[in-house]
Amino acid sequence: QLQLVESGGGLVQPGGSLRLSCAASGFTLDHHATAWFRQVPWKEREFLAAMSGSGGTTKYADFLKGRFTISRDNAKNMVYLQMNNLGHEDTAVYYCAARDSTTLYGLGYAEPNNYDYWGQGTEVTVSS
Repeated sequence: QLQLVESGGGLVQPGGSLRLSCAASGFTLDHHATAWFRQVPWKEREFLAAMSGSGGTTKYADFLKGRFTISRDNAKNMVYLQMNNLGHEDTAVYYCAARDSTTLYGLGYAEPNNYDYWGQGTEVTVSS
């Protein structure tokens, strides 16, 4: 069974950092493009970052301005999201996703509907 499980969320102070992890089982991440999204109740799921199956291509949402970094450990079959300089606006449930395509060609990588597998989400709260 293909499964993604996120972890690493929690409470962090403004200006702080957090690293989210996503463990894959039932498939190998280097055969799939992977991505991170987030969602708050009053908004649609928002694209953050994506990585191609080869790891050679990464894409980020423009509004992040370099604060977040996606990475992957093939040996552990895990993908990560390093988040720095967090602000209140980063409070959300964070999701990792994977799709059967290995590439990030076109703009489809930013659309939730173009991902086939999702984790259950991990909550991040930025508050003092």
